[in-house]
Amino acid sequence: MNILLLGSGGRESALAWKMSQSPLCSNLVIAPGNGGTAAYGKNINVNPNDFEAVKALVIKEQIEFVVVGPEEPLVNGIHDFFLADEQLAHIPVIGPKKEGAILEGSKDFSKQFMVRHGIPAAGSRSFTKDNLEEGLTYLEHHALPIVLKADGLAAGKGVLILEDRKEAQEELQLMLSGKFGDAGTTVVVEEFLSGIELSVFVLTDGDNYVILPEAKDYKRIGQADTGLNTGGMGSVSPVPFATPEFLKEVEQTIIVPTIEGLKKDEIDYTGFIFFGLIKVDGKPFVIEYNCRMGDPETESVIPRIENDLVEVFVAAAQKRLKDVTLTISPKNAATVMIVAGGYPGDYEKGKAITGIENIRKSIAFHAGTLADGGVIKSNGGRVLAVTSIQDTFFEALQSATADAARIYFDGKYFREDIGFDLM
Repeated sequence: MNILLLGSGGRESALAWKMSQSPLCSNLVIAPGNGGTAAYGKNINVNPNDFEAVKALVIKEQIEFVVVGPEEPLVNGIHDFFLADEQLAHIPVIGPKKEGAILEGSKDFSKQFMVRHGIPAAGSRSFTKDNLEEGLTYLEHHALPIVLKADGLAAGKGVLILEDRKEAQEELQLMLSGKFGDAGTTVVVEEFLSGIELSVFVLTDGDNYVILPEAKDYKRIGQADTGLNTGGMGSVSPVPFATPEFLKEVEQTIIVPTIEGLKKDEIDYTGFIFFGLIKVDGKPFVIEYNCRMGDPETESVIPRIENDLVEVFVAAAQKRLKDVTLTISPKNAATVMIVAGGYPGDYEKGKAITGIENIRKSIAFHAGTLADGGVIKSNGGRVLAVTSIQDTFFEALQSATADAARIYFDGKYFREDIGFDLM
């Protein structure tokens, strides 16, 4: 089977690595891919958001199955595009249609969905320019800290946590005046929940689901979770504080009501659902939904799945997930993200990377890299995800951190404490 994987990050590197191992996969095309994904298939430089270019690629490469990695083409309706085109409609797509991807594409929609289906989450209200004054008044009496979220996709930058009501009022006005572009035409004001975060993932065919390994990622740039938020500096799986009892409660109070809620709302959903959760006083609450796998969580989660991933995807496309039992490795995975100097602010690209061949107990999943005449160079803020799978949690953390140190490029940086807070 000829398979197309859309995307170019560390998530897609991990998916490509796993999918290429399947006997069902005769040819894997990654569009656009990165400096490392060519080891698992053929990179073709096509923008996943240029649907006509994707169509031309699918026809030229005789693609028979499509897996969508990032959220933007899903929110923009790539699955709907395939279904509406007579040359593409027969090709299965893993990733929800636009009506399902709105779970991530609109925080206002997702909050309404949670309320409608009794899913535990932080209390919230949404405001637009039309009721700005009402919003400013609402903030005067809101408990601190205050969480402001741009409704749409804002490249991970649309969430603010503020300790001052006046500052929150100023930021609400800035957001509704275009600080985050179209993503901020509606702003969700949310109560702050204090607890510890984790991520849970399912793959669903719309009727049934399988639960993937849980993970915890680390967003802050600095050691001990200090400094600016990033797209993710590392992750671990499994999560030590996510006991079987807690995960059972997640399934019963969050996963099942979400799948049933999609059916009640007549939203046909095939693909991943990412549950961004927070554990508060032992109970799980939803912070956010994503319509795809997380990054860098994918790099810790996918290596722990022992099944043929393509076989699982085919079952999802054929609405046969009830017949699938995932086999999860009991081993521990730790992922350390190597980033460019200056990230998440301005950072330099084009730095030659050396030492990848020197890593001993890990896999290097490329994220922001490109191949330039046989030399791998940095091409993004997050450059490489170094993942180690070991028998014990400590061994995994130690190996991933040690191997991250064996890779070099000018200005490189990584956190040396990923996961150690959970020991």
